[in-house]
Amino acid sequence: MADTMQFDLVSPERRLASLAVTAVQIPAMEGDLTAMAGHAPLITTLRPGVLRVSGPKGDAAYVVTGGFAQITTDATSVLAEQAMPLAEVKAGDIDKLVQAAEAAAAKSAPELRAGADKLVADLMALRAAVA
Repeated sequence: MADTMQFDLVSPERRLASLAVTAVQIPAMEGDLTAMAGHAPLITTLRPGVLRVSGPKGDAAYVVTGGFAQITTDATSVLAEQAMPLAEVKAGDIDKLVQAAEAAAAKSAPELRAGADKLVADLMALRAAVA
């Protein structure tokens, strides 16, 4: 189909998805974006959030904690630090990530504190989205 593109989502543990989709909503570091067939080529970093895909076989959602997305005119590939289907995520899973990020932020150098605090805020927003 001309209005679909290839979508692949992989994490170090496993390949979570490889399918034809019409749209991919990506939690990019600079803000959310939607990739569709014909999108201009782009590479972006991910922030913690929910990645959503829509396609001829239905919709799916995945939690990602970071990584990279590469968008071409006919494909989107996401390489996630951690990823799992949204339906499998429990609030306690995100709570553990928040605690680890808060501990790391408390120990971070002053010049890195803003980035560490943003990670904590992004994870708390993800926690609210999962609840």
